[in-house]
Amino acid sequence: MAAMLATPKTAANALRKLVGNVADALLVVVALASLVFLALRVLPGDAASLVLGDQATELERAALRAKLYLDQPLLLQYTHFLRGLVTFDLGESVRRPGTSAVSLVVGAALPTAGLAGLAVLMGAAVGIAAAIAGAGPWLGERRSWVDKAATALAATPLLAIAPVFTYALAARLRIVPLPGDPEAGALGLFFASGLLALPLSAHVARVSRAALDDVARAQFLDVARAKGGSFARVLWIHALPAAAGPIVTVIGAQLGSLLGGAIVLERLFERRGLGSLILDAYASRDLPVLEAAVVFSGALFAFVQQLASAVHALIDPRVR
Repeated sequence: MAAMLATPKTAANALRKLVGNVADALLVVVALASLVFLALRVLPGDAASLVLGDQATELERAALRAKLYLDQPLLLQYTHFLRGLVTFDLGESVRRPGTSAVSLVVGAALPTAGLAGLAVLMGAAVGIAAAIAGAGPWLGERRSWVDKAATALAATPLLAIAPVFTYALAARLRIVPLPGDPEAGALGLFFASGLLALPLSAHVARVSRAALDDVARAQFLDVARAKGGSFARVLWIHALPAAAGPIVTVIGAQLGSLLGGAIVLERLFERRGLGSLILDAYASRDLPVLEAAVVFSGALFAFVQQLASAVHALIDPRVR
């Protein structure tokens, strides 16, 4: 216990690691933002003509170029873009004059955060439960059906799973409402999050099984069993905390796929969210909203990845 108590040196190392993680995340965000900026400006064609269409007058195109700083040299455009990135002001929506792009992104991100956050909880719970079910009465007794089922599910694309379950459970059996129905409410959210959680639960189950197999050979579990500890006590008090590091890591590694899956489901079910906003902004050539949405998504992914790394370090002193 004494070895686990924080000392000034370990606290300083943890603070240094946290600062380094935040700096790495900021570098990733700036790099992603720069790529988005260049991708929308160096491609052939006039961006103002793409946004306004062929029916717009030259005066309207010139006004839009001035509003988006497209009439200035690329370096000055990039300077304006970085200033807006720092001040959280990436301009107004072209399609919704008077509405800031950042406010639209924040408003759309809340439903996506609810969908993805609930999917993380459900995926982690189902994956860990499946791993425990495959562990047998004592940890280390391997049951291959868990690994086979998890491998098959992890290899199945979400776009193949979602329509099948939606048709069977919502359209045919009517057990759950269609997730895109405005009156679906909490049940629709749980169903959509459950679909999104299926691939995550498969990855969590595989990693949890491997982590529990490694922990099962540890000497402290033999001691806990020898003292007469029940399976539940050995599992919850000793085994799972020791195996939590890899589980947290795989959840963090799958967050990118989770956000991508949220975009797919939002479009498939026509649910309001960040994914629908990005696709609508791309279709309507709303450059400020598209830039803000893509940068926000990248920033969210980068910082959550660093948060997962910090939680792993907090749980497992070996990675500090």
